[in-house]
Amino acid sequence: MDGRGYNRAMLAGDPPLISARGLLKRFKTFTAVDGIDFDVRPGEAFGFLGPNGAGKTSTMRMIACASPITGGQLRVMGLDPLTAASAIKARLGVVPQRDNLDTELTVRENLLMYARYFDIPGPVARGRTDELLAFVQLAERANDEVEPLSGGMKRRLTIARALINEPDIILLDEPTTGLDPQARHLIWDRLYRLKQKGATLLLTTHYMDEAEQLCDRLVIMDKGRIVAEGSPRDLIARHSTREVLELRVRGDGRDGLRAALEGLAERVVELPDRLQFYTTDGERALEKVHGLGVALDSALVRRATLEDVFLRLTGHTLVD
Repeated sequence: MDGRGYNRAMLAGDPPLISARGLLKRFKTFTAVDGIDFDVRPGEAFGFLGPNGAGKTSTMRMIACASPITGGQLRVMGLDPLTAASAIKARLGVVPQRDNLDTELTVRENLLMYARYFDIPGPVARGRTDELLAFVQLAERANDEVEPLSGGMKRRLTIARALINEPDIILLDEPTTGLDPQARHLIWDRLYRLKQKGATLLLTTHYMDEAEQLCDRLVIMDKGRIVAEGSPRDLIARHSTREVLELRVRGDGRDGLRAALEGLAERVVELPDRLQFYTTDGERALEKVHGLGVALDSALVRRATLEDVFLRLTGHTLVD
């Protein structure tokens, strides 16, 4: 997995691999991407975090030369997608939101067939196929048909297929949507290994834990716009407290709790099913709640996440 793209991506002083300024995408009267700016650096994992409809996939499709830009400027590896789409596509690895494997072929044949699109010589393609199937832990299923594979296996095969041309940039659109926790963590492990080898990853997700696990930097998108940018840790430090106390309260206890915790929480958010108290010391706040004798359905002290950042910046949760 020491392909030419990964080695070249790690050269110091390289310009951004992807650069957007005022990037715009409209579909008739609907604006999907509303004038966004961002840069993706060589060798980093860069993420777009946001709910469905935020503009993440539209942005990825413009980068992948699958959808023309409406306005602004976009450069991918220094090239203009409007005039150099073929050259850009040859250097990308794309994992679409939905697997589009050829179910009439075996696992191995899916990779070998895809290699033909890049004019990769047969012996080279066969060597890479064996290497990639081992990397995604599918070597034992190489001669199996695709259809009976689990969702996680199909996703791993789609990732392997995207790597067959040793791409400079790997685009992953919602890489673990619909997978069970075990399958998600296995995908994360494979992507983390690619990061360690110097690959440049660009991914969209609406899972805050996925963004925290994989992204060196990310932008939070909402309604086609970027509302914040930074590393996961920096975004949480800038826009949230260290801890959050979540309470589910019976009956009419909410108003009393808000008054009683005055001064212990920097911010209180009322959601349909719970109250969230943003504080530097969740355990202390919880002790005071218990001292009030308020009947609770449940209480949880947790660390702040990117979803808390999103809620503060947009006024709604990632799953709205």
